[in-house]
Amino acid sequence: MPDLVDKSILKSFVPPSALNAENFQELAGKTYVEDVPAGNAIFKEGDSDRQSVYLLDGQVEISSSSGETKVILAGSDIAKHPLVNQQPRKHTATAKVDSKVIRIDSDLLDILLTWDQLSEIEVDEIQVDEGDDWMTRILQSKAFLQIPPANIQALFMRVQEIPMKAGDAVIKQGEDGDYYYIVKHGKCKVTRNSKTGSELTLATLGDGDAFGEEALLSEAKRNANIIMTTDGSLMRLSKEDFNELLKEPMLSWVTNEEADALVKNEGAVWIDVRLESEHKNASIEGSMNIPLFMLRLKAQTLDPDKQYILYCNSGRQSSACAYLLSERGLWVHCLKGGLVERSSG
Repeated sequence: MPDLVDKSILKSFVPPSALNAENFQELAGKTYVEDVPAGNAIFKEGDSDRQSVYLLDGQVEISSSSGETKVILAGSDIAKHPLVNQQPRKHTATAKVDSKVIRIDSDLLDILLTWDQLSEIEVDEIQVDEGDDWMTRILQSKAFLQIPPANIQALFMRVQEIPMKAGDAVIKQGEDGDYYYIVKHGKCKVTRNSKTGSELTLATLGDGDAFGEEALLSEAKRNANIIMTTDGSLMRLSKEDFNELLKEPMLSWVTNEEADALVKNEGAVWIDVRLESEHKNASIEGSMNIPLFMLRLKAQTLDPDKQYILYCNSGRQSSACAYLLSERGLWVHCLKGGLVERSSG
């Protein structure tokens, strides 16, 4: 049985080092050290393995069919990042000496990062306004201006009304996201469990307020509790209906060619929603960097008359970011396949 990676070593790599303690532990518990004898290939040009490979010890030669070669040494700054992380692989990586690597499932890492960053903004993103007509308030939101009328009609046909009593827990911290909710009548509070075991109240919601979308956007765990403080009723939309009727209509996916044309012809602006350290290591030329967790602070600085193209490694973080920006009336697109599928040129 191979050994699990030393956590102190894993903590030196980007972006695993940015994970919170809980998600870092989950990643560390799934990451094993692999010995690669000198001369053996770690991956080959053309592979589609959906893995982020990090060099722990030794030397790796990176080569391509065009004849370019370079050697990466364990412990170097470039080795803190995954080896030429593109899919399908555009290079072959070969151990020059006996070496050690770890392979991290790219989708798992991306989901953990997205959970992490959304957990920083989920509660703060809840919009609380006064009013008593829940349906009117929903229809007047910027988000619903982008939804086709047929989808809105289908939404009102598919939502389920759920009667609630004071003290009922609608959402529990740590659970899987399964529904999107709108308060039809009544009040509820948003709380979060602290590390000491106490419960902190973060916000109060009333008629017409919606919640629960961030957990659905990234297939994340709920990171707060929603508890009824009065009797009332909620309108509930399933995860599948949310994705079909709300999420997908608000997302505009573009290919590399379409994105480049938007930048050249329409003045669109690239936004990298990954961490600053990832952006500095490898990014699209001319892009600005707004990590997902900074979204709330930075959204108001964006020009509503401009188009923005969001990208991350896979598309998962950028789609979550695009939905939240679209809710604010901004004109955004997502790069299909993310950075790992974009040609290096």
